[in-house]
Amino acid sequence: MAHTPYPSSYYAFSANPVPERPALAGEVETDVCVIGAGYTGLSTALFLLENGFKVSIVEAAKVGFGASGRNGGQIVNSYSRDIDVIERTVGPKQAQLMGQMAFEGGRIIRERIAKYDIKCDLKDGGVFAAFTSKQMKHLEAQKRLWERYGHTQLEIMDAKRIREVVKTENYIGGMLDMSGGHIHPLNLALGEAAAVESLGGIIYEQSPAIRIDRGANPVVHTPQGRVKAKFIVVAGNAYLGNLVPELAAKTMPCGSQVVATEPLSEEVAKSLLPNDYCVEDCNYLLDYFRLTGDRRLIYGGGVVYGAKDPANIEAMIRPMMLKTFPQLKDVKIDFAWTGNFLLTLSRLPQVGRIGDNIYYSQGCSGHGVTYTHLAGKILAEALRGQAERFDAFGSLPHYPFPGGRLFRVPFTAMGAWYYSLCDKLGI
Repeated sequence: MAHTPYPSSYYAFSANPVPERPALAGEVETDVCVIGAGYTGLSTALFLLENGFKVSIVEAAKVGFGASGRNGGQIVNSYSRDIDVIERTVGPKQAQLMGQMAFEGGRIIRERIAKYDIKCDLKDGGVFAAFTSKQMKHLEAQKRLWERYGHTQLEIMDAKRIREVVKTENYIGGMLDMSGGHIHPLNLALGEAAAVESLGGIIYEQSPAIRIDRGANPVVHTPQGRVKAKFIVVAGNAYLGNLVPELAAKTMPCGSQVVATEPLSEEVAKSLLPNDYCVEDCNYLLDYFRLTGDRRLIYGGGVVYGAKDPANIEAMIRPMMLKTFPQLKDVKIDFAWTGNFLLTLSRLPQVGRIGDNIYYSQGCSGHGVTYTHLAGKILAEALRGQAERFDAFGSLPHYPFPGGRLFRVPFTAMGAWYYSLCDKLGI
C-alpha cells in the first residue's frame, strides 16, 4: 500500500519523535469514527474520550499531515469573518453565542498544552499590523467589538509603538492581542495525538477513508479495513476530496505558501521581533510571520486558489519577506512549502449533520488553528446531546460558489484580485 510521508517542511524537519502508527486492517467497532487526524479530528476525539466515548481515527497520511502541520503557527482569535458580520447574518441571539465562543479556541489550546505537557514552543502575543489609516480605523472598531464580548487583552499601537515590537518601517500602527500567540503547529498536533492515545483512542495512519456507508449503522471503509460506528465525524477539511460530495460542492481548497530561513543569531532575531510576537498584516491577501523556537523566521502569504502547488515558492515569498525586512537579503531560505486550507464563500465555517449520525466541521477559511479546537468541543457536545452551540454554527448559511465547481477558482481569484488592488491603492 502507498505510504504518504510528511511534506518537506521546517515543521516535519523539527518534529518531536513519534511512534509508528499502523494502517487499519480488518474490521473494528467503535462509538465514534473520526475521519482526519488534524486539529478538528484530534480536538473532537480528545473531548469525546474525556467524556467516556470509544473513539477511532482514520487518517489518510500521518497525524497533522494537512493544514494542521503546515500552517503559520499563529493563535489568532475570532473567525475569518468577524462577529459583526455574524451579527448581521444571523441576528443578535445567535451572534451573542458565537461571540462568546470567538476567543475560546486559544484557551483550549493552552489548556491542552498544560494538561498534556505538549512541547510545541508556545509564545504569547500576536500583532495585527496596519498599512493605512483605513486599516487602523478597522482595528479600532475591532477592539471595541471584541471588548463588547469580554475580550480585553488588547492594545492599539501607534507608529512609534508598533516599531518597538516589529522592526520595520512598513506599518503606521496596529493592535496587540496578548491572548494571541504562536506555536510549532505540527508538534501541537503530535502532542494532541499522544493525548488521544493516552486516553485509549486509536489512530490509524495511512488509512484514507474511501467510502462511507450511510444509514442507521454507518461504516467507514479504508483500502484494507472498515470501521463500524454509532457516529461519524468528518474532519478532513481541504484534504477530504470528494468523499462527501455535498460538502465538497460548497468549499474550495486554497494553498498558502510558507518559507523558513536558516537559524538567525539572537542579535538578528531581536532586531526583527524583539518581543517574539507573531504578526499578520491587515491586507485582504495578508502576509504573516514569526520566529521559531530555534530563531528562524517563518514567513508566509500568497493564496493559490484551487490549491495547485506553485513552481517556486521561495520566488513568491522572498520578495514579500524582504519588503518587510530588507536586512535579510543575504539570509538563506532553508525550507519552502505549501499547505492547503478550505475556503467557503462566506469565509465562515460550515458545521452540520448529515442524517442522524454523520457530523462535520469544515471551511476555516484561514483561521483554522483556534477555530478547529473550538469545533472539536462543539462537535463533542452535540454527540453528547448538548447541541445549542453546535446549532449556532449550523445556523450560518452555506452558500455554493458562483458558477459551481467549474468556475469557483476563476471567480474567486477575480474577487481576490479586486480586494488586493484595493489594498494596494489604500481604498
